[in-house]
Amino acid sequence: MDLKARKSFFEQEGYLIVEDLLSAEEIEACQAEIHRLHQFAAGQEPDEEKERAEVARRHVQREPFAKDETQGNNLPVLRKAENTRQYSEVFRNLAQHPKLIAVVQELTGSDDLLLFRSTLMFKPAFHGSSHGLHQDSAYWPMEPPNLVTVSIALNDATPENGCFKVIPKSHLWGMQSWGHIAREQGEQLTDRKEVAEQQTDMPLSAGSALFFHSLMVHGSGPNTTPTPRNTALYAYFSPQVRYVPKDGKPGEKTFPVVAGLGGQTELTLVAQTDGRS
Repeated sequence: MDLKARKSFFEQEGYLIVEDLLSAEEIEACQAEIHRLHQFAAGQEPDEEKERAEVARRHVQREPFAKDETQGNNLPVLRKAENTRQYSEVFRNLAQHPKLIAVVQELTGSDDLLLFRSTLMFKPAFHGSSHGLHQDSAYWPMEPPNLVTVSIALNDATPENGCFKVIPKSHLWGMQSWGHIAREQGEQLTDRKEVAEQQTDMPLSAGSALFFHSLMVHGSGPNTTPTPRNTALYAYFSPQVRYVPKDGKPGEKTFPVVAGLGGQTELTLVAQTDGRS
């Protein structure tokens, strides 16, 4: 599929799969860092890593529906790690991977890109809970809702271990309300039958990536297998997207620049009283 066809598919369907974005060596480095972050969460870091580990511990979330607090190796059962670029060079560099950035620039039509989110999603073996169907932009203070999220599979993602599910063309539905995202293993991904009937599994091989529009309805089932399913998630936006805080949130926010903007490393967006920034 050439560049024009890829962008056209993304605009029509709301998603795009890019195979083999990462090499085997890059995947191995990511998996080693994930193990290290679990050690940090357990307080098992060496002395020279204590400062980084303390930052990491502030950003990890334990799996809310896990039956056990630890796995067989005494490491915690984690659901996710937010803001990974603050404490992980591996995942900070991955956010600016040239092959990744090239695709996002292509899909947004912008050489200038800012990073909204850098997250690791863990679906631990047997414990990984479901993620209810939702639209990212329904929870994000950014307008217009034209961000691009990428989910990079760091090991094979299958229906059995909770791969992404999407509803093609749902980015054209407009913004809707979805309720809570974290759900127990046996729980349905949505209470809306007409929506549930449209979900489609998106299996990925390790190193491949799913790019999707921030209005795309997506979720994932539980991990019922004996191995974890790990995903690196990043969300990007162009400077045309504004910061519009709600519910007493700060009136300005600084975002990392990952491409363009004259070589700046970050940009502060200030919300105006009329809703513009």
